[in-house]
Amino acid sequence: MTTLQERPVPDIITEVPGPKARAHVAYDETWTSPSLPRAYPIVPVRGLGCKLEDIDGNVFLDFAAGIAVNSTGHSHPAVVAAIQEQAGLLQHMSASDFYLPIYARAAEQLARIAPMKGKTRVFIGNSGAEVVEAGLKLARHHTKRQNVIAFLGAFHGRTMGAVSLTGSKAKYHAGFGPLLPGVYHVPFSLEGLDEIEQRIFKRLMPANEFAAIIVEPIQGEGGYVVPDATFLARLRALCDKHGILLIADEVQSGAGRTGKMWAIQHWDVEPDILLTAKGIGSGMPIGAMIAKESVMTWGPGAHGSTYGGNPVACAALLETIKLLEGGLMANAEVRGRQIMDGLRPLVDRFPGLVRDVRGKGLMIGIQFDSGDTADAVQMAAFNRGLLVLEAGDDCVRMSPPLVVTEDEAETAMRIFT
Repeated sequence: MTTLQERPVPDIITEVPGPKARAHVAYDETWTSPSLPRAYPIVPVRGLGCKLEDIDGNVFLDFAAGIAVNSTGHSHPAVVAAIQEQAGLLQHMSASDFYLPIYARAAEQLARIAPMKGKTRVFIGNSGAEVVEAGLKLARHHTKRQNVIAFLGAFHGRTMGAVSLTGSKAKYHAGFGPLLPGVYHVPFSLEGLDEIEQRIFKRLMPANEFAAIIVEPIQGEGGYVVPDATFLARLRALCDKHGILLIADEVQSGAGRTGKMWAIQHWDVEPDILLTAKGIGSGMPIGAMIAKESVMTWGPGAHGSTYGGNPVACAALLETIKLLEGGLMANAEVRGRQIMDGLRPLVDRFPGLVRDVRGKGLMIGIQFDSGDTADAVQMAAFNRGLLVLEAGDDCVRMSPPLVVTEDEAETAMRIFT
């Protein structure tokens, strides 16, 4: 078998999707839940770095990274080695009920890289939605308050509490009501902060009834939206004024993707609780809630997880942090600047069609004139061997692995253009 290192990228050798992919799609749709929203008919079987090979042998340039999950690329040898070593020692022992050594080491490292100056403590779960639920529970437990504010355009997950906070698409709520009570949504803007003070606190519910405000420092599913330069500082001040906890959902924007470990660090703002998943485990199912020690005031039995902090997933997390600090964060900043500089001229080259190019690091959104255009661009890129993903109402996002090279970035821009 030809190794992926030897293959050019992209390298499309059949029609897309190929015959084996079409057959598999039919097989898949016979057995899997129809709730899965599949972006396009790729059937991946092998990956390395930014290369992804499908069942027909076509090699794609992956600028989606499993929805910003494969931060260290597909099958990074150091991550694979860490997973294999740990799997040969211990695959599972529940950290909720027993003292699992690697769980404590993972928690220590997450606390070390947290964007809070004081001491923090860590709860480890399996996914972004799970740690959103953990953050919501902790905020209510600590403050003894019920209500929460989230932002329109936000995506926090699909479990009941998380989907109640989500405000990106109405279809995520359809048919599942009643949702969690006490959730208020405002625009992701300075006007939204004014609305909190002038409408919610003044007309609907007093500030001292709110446990937390949850925010993505850069919105992900909402269209890779970067806030106004003063937004997060004002939000922090508003929370401080009313004794409300600030929860930073960094599930998509964290783990070095923006060139800093956490996107909120671009604005020098500290949250009370930080949530991470996706890229922090290089594809293994792991997420974490990092909270100030003064906030993590619950006791034994208040929260737990059978699989959360699984030793194999923790091994991947520890190796991922080493790689992020060992150069991948820096690469995200450099390659992100290269791609942004290369794509921004599209706004002038295609006036009215391309409306904006925005982002930080390797979290890049290209806004079009409509959702139909964004969908057509996503499919045209797929047909040419480039994987990108829609986001928001009218955007395409680029979120390649942080190992992306200068040549791969140039290739992606050429195909996209």
